[in-house]
Amino acid sequence: MQTEFARVIELFQLPFMQRALMGGVLTGLMGGLLGSFTILRQLSFFSDALGESALLGIGIGLLLGLDPSWVLLPFAVVFALAVAYCLERTRLWTDALLNIICSSSLALGIILLSFRDEYQGGINSLLFGDILAVRTTDLIFSALLLGVCAGFIGLTLRSQILLTLHEPMAISRGVNVRAQRTAFIVLLALVVGISIKAIGVLLISAFVVIPASAARLLSRQFTHYILMSAGLGAISAVIGMLMSALFDLPSGPSIVTVQLGIFLLAALIPTARAIAP
Repeated sequence: MQTEFARVIELFQLPFMQRALMGGVLTGLMGGLLGSFTILRQLSFFSDALGESALLGIGIGLLLGLDPSWVLLPFAVVFALAVAYCLERTRLWTDALLNIICSSSLALGIILLSFRDEYQGGINSLLFGDILAVRTTDLIFSALLLGVCAGFIGLTLRSQILLTLHEPMAISRGVNVRAQRTAFIVLLALVVGISIKAIGVLLISAFVVIPASAARLLSRQFTHYILMSAGLGAISAVIGMLMSALFDLPSGPSIVTVQLGIFLLAALIPTARAIAP
């Protein structure tokens, strides 16, 4: 066992493993921070739809001969705003409409990717991510985006809490609900889009939902809930990366498994009480 730990320590001295660890921590912080509001606003499936739409954005970028990394973020924002518009304008149930969007985006994305030979063998990396492929530029963008998310939440905290817990009261207090909701959706789309490379299409929603759900079971105050959600996202990323290196497991699924373990532990605590939705 000591030999294995020594091997892991040596492994994390390599630059690509350090970048992977930092990428996991940044993604966990961003996912937990925005996830704390996402699950209370019942937008969990919305984040899943954003993640699976990434395949469609990547496919469009490849067919246009563009770098998918540059296409993905603007596509995610436009897609998120379009979905939000459809949710407001249609009479369909939210879960039904999101299911249609989610499945059709995934299907169209896979069809488009099938026309590119170089990506036919890379579908698994797109679906489940490759955190070891995170570059320094990805870390810089993630760090900047985390700063923007933290600044936005910090500056509009009271409005975000009112909008989350009691929208009619937020309106009566003069909160610009549409602007706040749109800004939050754009940030969520950017977080999902920038995290796809590391976490993958199928697992990105877990980074938004699971840490926030565990924090909700353990927190009684909203501010503590937000901080705990971000903290659990980062901690699970570190533990998951260590577990991945120690047992030679895929990094993304390892992190999500750790998140699940934290959630189950939180659910088993007898005194755990969820804050009011």
